Amino acid sequence: MTKLSTTIMILWLLLCSHAFALPINVNTATVEQIADALYGIGPHKAQAIVDYREKHGKFKSPAELARVKGIGKGIIAGNQGDIIVD
Repeated sequence: MTKLSTTIMILWLLLCSHAFALPINVNTATVEQIADALYGIGPHKAQAIVDYREKHGKFKSPAELARVKGIGKGIIAGNQGDIIVD
């Protein structure tokens, strides 16, 4: 395998990693778990989700994540099916 094909394979695996992620319960997950599981959510936004949850209580639906600063409808739609609130 050439260096170029190895690099392409690694990039492909990194880009596709979210496609194979398991759904995440945003009411119980840690900052790291949320950041790893949800597309478009890094550590800063994941921390904002946890902070909001601790201040306001559990989310009743994935749509409620839009109340968190920095989380828009596009992020929620991009993770549809991967967000659990049970």
